[in-house]
Amino acid sequence: TGGFNFGDEYLGRNPRLGPWRDTMVRLEGPAVAQLQAHFAEDWHWATGESLNLNWRPKEAANGAPALVLASGPADARETGSLYFLHALTCARKRIWIASPYFTPDPSLMNAMRLAAARGVDVRVILAGERDHWLVWLAGFAFLDEMRGSGVRFYRYRPGFMHQKVVLIDDTTAAVGSHNLDSRSCRLNFEASALIFDPGFAQKVAAMLEADFAASTIDARPLADQPVALRIAAPVARLFAPIL
Repeated sequence: TGGFNFGDEYLGRNPRLGPWRDTMVRLEGPAVAQLQAHFAEDWHWATGESLNLNWRPKEAANGAPALVLASGPADARETGSLYFLHALTCARKRIWIASPYFTPDPSLMNAMRLAAARGVDVRVILAGERDHWLVWLAGFAFLDEMRGSGVRFYRYRPGFMHQKVVLIDDTTAAVGSHNLDSRSCRLNFEASALIFDPGFAQKVAAMLEADFAASTIDARPLADQPVALRIAAPVARLFAPIL
């Protein structure tokens, strides 16, 4: 599970987007049954068909505790938003987030501000290139509102970054399909695998450090952007609840 979809652009064949940066995780053991359950629920929701799958996978050798978290519009609660809120609330040392898009709701923005205010190293790495105009434009307005919050934002430069990764302190990391946007948290069917293991978290930290090194800090206020962008970004933000 992770960020990859089926398409030529995911193989880096779109010359405008350039090399495609994404992250996937392969699961073995009981966590597979969790992922299967979410897939089977979505399949049944869409087709009415019940799948006959293997629900007793063997224990994985040298495994780590894991949880597959899925969210969607059929949930009784906004599971996607609660996922990010809980991660931001639990972080004590750092929380690093990789998400191509940034159009969060006010509760997530406040949680990020509060985490930074209590001394947590809050970083967000975003796509430097655009693949969807409206959500890309709206992101500039949201970033402008977060100026001075202590949260550091980065733009990935070598190509299009599509990965969705969360690192919490030195113990927990998640790889999946949840973006920091309202559509991903409320309207889309998404899934992320949370791995509770310092060794795995260390590997994810090293991976993200390399991505930060290939990125530039986004510190340019909206007021200093071209006129067309200064006008378009606030207008695009009006559509944030569905972006």
